[in-house]
Amino acid sequence: MDPVEALQRHGGVASHAQLLRLTTRRALRGAVRRGTVIRASRHRYVVPTAEDARGAASELSGVVCLRSAAAHHGWAMKEQPPEPEVAVNPRRHLAASRREGVRVVWMPVAEDDLVTGVTGPLRTVIDCARHLPFDEALAIADSALRTGSVRRAELDGVRVRGAGAAAVRRVLTYAEGRAANPFESVLRALCILAGLEVEPQQAVDLGSGTVHPDLVSRALRVVLEADSWTFHATRAAHARDCARYNLLVIHGWRVFRFTWEQVMLDQAYVRWVLAQVARPVEQEEVGGGWAVPA
Repeated sequence: MDPVEALQRHGGVASHAQLLRLTTRRALRGAVRRGTVIRASRHRYVVPTAEDARGAASELSGVVCLRSAAAHHGWAMKEQPPEPEVAVNPRRHLAASRREGVRVVWMPVAEDDLVTGVTGPLRTVIDCARHLPFDEALAIADSALRTGSVRRAELDGVRVRGAGAAAVRRVLTYAEGRAANPFESVLRALCILAGLEVEPQQAVDLGSGTVHPDLVSRALRVVLEADSWTFHATRAAHARDCARYNLLVIHGWRVFRFTWEQVMLDQAYVRWVLAQVARPVEQEEVGGGWAVPA
């Protein structure tokens, strides 16, 4: 796999070991030489999202914001922005030619919301919640909590008004530091939109031991797994997961497994499955609604 694609699978931030599960040392070294992958530290690689945005912000006398700011803070996300995202004061005028190749967000940013020309962690989470789709914003908020860049108490203390306030409150309510990665966060966002209340990494006692599935609905006795070779270090780890799934079924849990491609690229299918899961059990009917791949 191309190193950039491998890095994207991990949300734009990954260790050397994580990348070598998906690509080769030679390909990774070549990507670093070309600048399509940046070695941020000895064991950490990132895509050049933040670096490109800082250059664009400097050119426009603006501020790095949204997903570009999230990348600067080292957070994993659903997808990188196709263009640098830069906040510019709405009272300024910028010719269209100067804005080419940049997503300009017209919004004021106070000095105390800035850290070296980038929106600070809490402001970045709020802006993403206001301006991005729910699944993207939730993945970013989860990553901010997971890395310790923001604390749960900070999110609980936020009071927002104006356009997009409801969207912000929803993201801040559901943000969860236990989420393992953007893959899991996006799947959880789709569950929430489908009316399924799920918890990440919740302990389930199987008698012979306790497991921690990716997402758990105790009310429905349903487990949902974000399942991909990307997140299995070895075949042995994958075999252990398969054994765990079988035990869950034996103990009366329904287990649903989704690939990275389905969750990130084929959400219509995932939403259809989740709609069936959310229906009362006595009303469920098998068949129809989706073709089984050949």
